Amino acid sequence: MQNKHESVLIFFVLVFTLSIPFWVLGVIYPIQLLPGLPISALGAFAPALAGLILIYKNDHLPGVLQLLQRSFDFKRIKNRNWYLFIILIPPVKAVLAYGFMRAIGGSLPNPAPLTFDVFPLFAVFFIAALGEEIGWSGYVTEPLQRRFGTLAAGVLLGSVWAIWHFIPLMQVSRSVEWIAWWSLETIASRTIMVWLYTHGGRSVFAAAVFHAMSNLCWQLFPTNGSYYDPRVFGLITLCIAIAVFTAERLLTKNKVNL
Repeated sequence: MQNKHESVLIFFVLVFTLSIPFWVLGVIYPIQLLPGLPISALGAFAPALAGLILIYKNDHLPGVLQLLQRSFDFKRIKNRNWYLFIILIPPVKAVLAYGFMRAIGGSLPNPAPLTFDVFPLFAVFFIAALGEEIGWSGYVTEPLQRRFGTLAAGVLLGSVWAIWHFIPLMQVSRSVEWIAWWSLETIASRTIMVWLYTHGGRSVFAAAVFHAMSNLCWQLFPTNGSYYDPRVFGLITLCIAIAVFTAERLLTKNKVNL
């Protein structure tokens, strides 16, 4: 879908404004939906709502329906090999982080065996990811790309994405240092997502699957993410992002199509 009327700044302001009631809810009821996930995380649908409001203003109901249909636009992914990147990058990150932390003497418990519980957990994370990616990927990524290019768009959007999480993170008592390292991972992860979105057919579905897989791997990391170290995950994600964009530059220089 081509949006002729996007306003990136208004979109960002609207996302933060729509999130305020959920942040207040997190203050009134300081409970966690899952370990490390405050009730204010229910504001995950603010980006989608912001995008839909702005689309409706100009394109009315047909535009809204068209954006919502992007939730399952998997047919845009013409080359099925992109699913390997979409699905495997998050667990590869987790495995590398676990191996590194054990190698340097970290006292980590053995990973719990996977059960069928992962499927409903993934479904929950996927629905929440759509609440974000309809807005982040479906509405605002392409205008940012047209103006700044893929890498800069990923860094800019990733920075806004990270800042948007600051209040919920503080509501689960994360330290400033923890949030800073987590932000590094978040920004690097968004650059990868923008890259995948661009080359994987501009699919919101693909972005949501990657997003949901990332959250699932966090909850599956021992124990319910309590051993998650943002320093390790941040540096690993940064290395993956650098490798991805370096490889793309080399392939582009040699005129090899991705």
